[in-house]
Amino acid sequence: MSDQQATGTDDPTYNIISVIYHALQGAETIQKYLDDPGTDEELNTYLRQVQQGYRRAADMGKGLLGSRLGQEG
Repeated sequence: MSDQQATGTDDPTYNIISVIYHALQGAETIQKYLDDPGTDEELNTYLRQVQQGYRRAADMGKGLLGSRLGQEG
């Protein structure tokens, strides 16, 4: 059985949703590290940059998903 048959969603749409989900999970995980009292300023800066990258990836995916779903309707 193909993924599309199993999920009812075509592979490209599923892939976008999956990347969005994992990017948001990454941003959430980074926040836990930022909240750790042992995080120094250098590490804090690095973590914020990584978190921003995850957020940008999620936002790009949401835009792409919206445009593709709009085409299906």
